[in-house]
Amino acid sequence: MKDFQYITSSHPGYIEGLYNDFVKDPASVDTDMRKFFEGFDFAVANGAAGAVNGSASSNGAASGVDWLNEIRAYRLILRYRNKGHLLADTNPIRKRKDRGANLEPSSFGFTEADMDKQFHAGQLIGLGTTSLRNIIEHLKKCYTGHLGVEFKYVGDKEKTDWLTKAVEKSMLEPVPLNQKKRILQKLNEGVMFEKFLHTKYIGQKRFSLEGGETAIAALDAMINTSANNSVEEVVIGMAHRGRLNVLANIMGKTYEQI
Repeated sequence: MKDFQYITSSHPGYIEGLYNDFVKDPASVDTDMRKFFEGFDFAVANGAAGAVNGSASSNGAASGVDWLNEIRAYRLILRYRNKGHLLADTNPIRKRKDRGANLEPSSFGFTEADMDKQFHAGQLIGLGTTSLRNIIEHLKKCYTGHLGVEFKYVGDKEKTDWLTKAVEKSMLEPVPLNQKKRILQKLNEGVMFEKFLHTKYIGQKRFSLEGGETAIAALDAMINTSANNSVEEVVIGMAHRGRLNVLANIMGKTYEQI
């Protein structure tokens, strides 16, 4: 995905020219820029922004749009989508090493004075027009929490758009209590199965799933969701590691059969 750094080095009039081209013919601008302009137009249509007049303001005057800062905010959003997983807090033992994610606001030309300014770019992540501070906090929750998400290498735009929406909206919705109980149940089943094998068959080669029992809860959730969406058959292809646990706690085979 493009970073659009070249645009933030441009004169505001150039960006406004791109917007005018978009208004005349959306297909005439880059796909990602079109998505940005569409989000901006949505904010305007919902009364979150003033009308765009014939001039672009580089200081965010009420009579215009601070295009440079809006594009900078858009670049920040894109960088989190592409590099946020590099800062995900997935290791409880030590802090993340610096992998060069460069997600600091200063990397995009922002200062503390910009943190409470209103940005239409928030529309692109489902927040509507909001402060830069809120945009960053939302992106941190989505991409740098205890779950790392990396999917921008997927070549299918429809799939990446779906995943983006899922990460930035669905993943932040509260998990229902009954679903939490189901996850706990499947985790317990996975752990108990490994403990049983370790106690009963000490020293035997068994390709343990120990430490990765979350795979059982994940498979269970995927299969149940598939069933709810009219999927009639699921085929599982997997490595040796964890296959006995899958047979017991996903396929429903008894310990005696295994």
